[in-house]
Amino acid sequence: MAVVGEEVSNKQIILKEYVSGFPKESDMVVKTGSGTIRLKLPADSKNAILVKNLYLSWDPYMRGRMRKLEERYVEPFTPGSVSQF
Repeated sequence: MAVVGEEVSNKQIILKEYVSGFPKESDMVVKTGSGTIRLKLPADSKNAILVKNLYLSWDPYMRGRMRKLEERYVEPFTPGSVSQF
């Protein structure tokens, strides 16, 4: 269990290349970022909790961001870069 003040590594999801068809686990890579981050909560928080993500879900909206399209309504992810949501 993580504790406030603890230093932890930061995992990143990186898209290898633009995807055609349905995305597969092999289209992405999970890397541990360089350095660490210190877990913290806002000083003025009384009833705050710190949570840890256990699973990642890619919904249909994300699929559109994994493809290279000429016409789009949102910017695609950049292959080789950290996916930002």
